[in-house]
Amino acid sequence: MRVVVVGAGLSGVSSAWYLREAGHDVTVVERREGPGLETSFANGGLVVPSQPDPWNAPGIVAKLVHYLGKEDSPFLLRPSAVPGMVGWGLRFLANSRHEAWRRNTLACAALAQYSLARLRALRASTGIDYPFGARGTMKIFRDQAQVDAQAGFARMIARFGVPHDVLDRAATLEREPALAQVGDQLAGSVLYPDDEYGDAHAFTCALAALGAARGIAWRYGEAVEGIETDGGRFAALRTDRGRVEADALLLAAAAWTPALARPLGLRIWINPVKGYSASVPLEGWNGAPRMGIMDDGLKIAIAPFAGVLRLAGTAEFAGWSPEMNERRARNVLRTATSVLPDLAGQAERKGATFWTGLRPVSPDGSPFVGATRVPGVFVNAGHGPLGWTFACGSGKLAADLVGGSAPEIDPAPYAPSRFN
Repeated sequence: MRVVVVGAGLSGVSSAWYLREAGHDVTVVERREGPGLETSFANGGLVVPSQPDPWNAPGIVAKLVHYLGKEDSPFLLRPSAVPGMVGWGLRFLANSRHEAWRRNTLACAALAQYSLARLRALRASTGIDYPFGARGTMKIFRDQAQVDAQAGFARMIARFGVPHDVLDRAATLEREPALAQVGDQLAGSVLYPDDEYGDAHAFTCALAALGAARGIAWRYGEAVEGIETDGGRFAALRTDRGRVEADALLLAAAAWTPALARPLGLRIWINPVKGYSASVPLEGWNGAPRMGIMDDGLKIAIAPFAGVLRLAGTAEFAGWSPEMNERRARNVLRTATSVLPDLAGQAERKGATFWTGLRPVSPDGSPFVGATRVPGVFVNAGHGPLGWTFACGSGKLAADLVGGSAPEIDPAPYAPSRFN
């Protein structure tokens, strides 16, 4: 079977890998000059089956209203973005009801844990080389009620094989000494020892190279101009360099997927939400964290890998604006110093680099993976802030569905048609 994949980020490269592993003839078309240069480039770096809960938890409306217009807020809704997100927004709000949020959390937990298993199997079978760590993620809290609430959440997702340990203040500081300076502010933490963290861009490039060695054709710097059908079925992808005929098309272009699908009459409910990250070199910092840290109160994630400390946070609903807002970018670094005070001096000595990217967010937190109503056209997009966490799982699921194999997990919660 001939398959053409659009997009060479985490989801596109992972899908291409599993398609090729199943014996299909695979071509990947990517408008950028190499793999992983958009959403996958400098994300938070966390692979966290422990964090499958969508952003639109009950109470999200009040939070968005509270943060409206506040530049330093973790959630920022710009009024200029509202007209372009009404349909998506109504579905987003509908899924913030408690029962819907719980159902969506469990669907994401199933995919996330499956994805971690696929990632580990991939490492074992290929020896793929990229910077990563596997010491787990620690979620820290400043009052006991928050610790207890997170412990309850951890028990809810434990059915999927996500282990956890509830730690008091002393045990928290023993497991992560880097928190000593803020220890008197902490009530405790919940540790998820199976979580990982790593360089998503390096992984994407390494997997693309392995795929090339196994026969995947990569067409970089090539822009899609249209999708051709014959008798209502996919026939060819038209690019600025010609036509790519195939039996199936997989759209894995993150936030750009809806625009590609729209001329076919397909509505893929994905909204771009801007996120920011900062990277600070670890060289010479003896007190640096040795595991992933998340602070729910400050909405900040911290991960050490590849000789840097990656800091990520904020969600900015700003439409399709790709520009770096330096104030918001630097606020990620400033917020992280509330968790790690020594980080300020390290950043001053070694410098910091900043990045922004558009997360492709679905209304219910689950990605869109599977067939569309146009025969031969499939989707693997909408992973939101969990693109790294979902990468291998959604890639394998997409490959199974494209190739007609029986999937290893229930695909229904991720069906592209679920909002239509």
